[in-house]
Amino acid sequence: MADSVEVPTLRADARRNRARILEVAREVFASEGLAVPIDTVAARAGIGVGTVYRHFPTKEALFAAIVMDRVQALADEARAALDADDPGEAFYGFLRMMAQRSATDMALADAFAEAGVDIKSSLGVCKQDLTVAVGDLLQRAQDAGAVRTDVSVSDVFALLMSTCLACGRQGREDASQRLVGVVLDGLRPR
Repeated sequence: MADSVEVPTLRADARRNRARILEVAREVFASEGLAVPIDTVAARAGIGVGTVYRHFPTKEALFAAIVMDRVQALADEARAALDADDPGEAFYGFLRMMAQRSATDMALADAFAEAGVDIKSSLGVCKQDLTVAVGDLLQRAQDAGAVRTDVSVSDVFALLMSTCLACGRQGREDASQRLVGVVLDGLRPR
């Protein structure tokens, strides 16, 4: 997965270090979330903490390099779902996929919760693309009568955020699917 942050031309050893930092940070943030200190990422990468900070001056910069592509990919998937024949199933299917992905990737869940770092500035454009795409999916599903009309896209994200975090903490597939099902049922018209 390529990172979306502009990278100056680097020496071969610096490129290897950067790639190793990103690889380890993806794994660490996905499994443990953003609470992990940069020192831990550096130690697991076998690289000095100073080297990490030369490439990524803040935790936010490292996090942004990892999460930007993931959020943009979700926006692309939401836009692709707009072509589905059944607007309701496209909307609910996308939310199920997003919850499942976030439940197994604590970095993505933290991105939606905005826990611990200022991601609004670093992920602003990607998150805005995702919001617009999910808003379009929601509107299409509402127009088809598949989703309550009193629900906004910000409501959907609030429900998703809490569901994704809860699913990630559950650790059991059956409990996570049950929780997502309850949320999706609550979005259906009465």
